[in-house]
Amino acid sequence: MREFLKETNYPHSGVQHVYEFPNGYGASVIKHDYSYGGKDGLWELAVLNFDLDREGALDYNTDITGDVIGYLSWKNVENYLQEIMEL
Repeated sequence: MREFLKETNYPHSGVQHVYEFPNGYGASVIKHDYSYGGKDGLWELAVLNFDLDREGALDYNTDITGDVIGYLSWKNVENYLQEIMEL
């Protein structure tokens, strides 16, 4: 997945990884005190659509999820990234 990592940011003293895949989808994967699970060291994931917006619009209309997904281990994040890449 590393080859699809678009950028890394550090909001709210945490970390955010933004992924962009060749199919036009991507993901925001974030962990900080205000994200779902961040205080427990877990990750929150949102599906992004780069066809809707070049910066990556949140997309709640995929088969993956209709919202953000919180409280994820990194292994769970990797599984969701694979699913998004295959949309």
